Amino acid sequence: MQGYCVKCRAKREMQSTRNITMKNGRPATQGVCPVCRTKMFRIGK
Repeated sequence: MQGYCVKCRAKREMQSTRNITMKNGRPATQGVCPVCRTKMFRIGK
């Protein structure tokens, strides 16, 4: 799944993805940027 890396300022394919639920109940996906190893976040399924 692709996400936006804030540190690299580019869309990249996320690694180590996992599905989570935010505090307000919305689904999201959390992963890691393959280049800079920063956490990436994408709201929605």
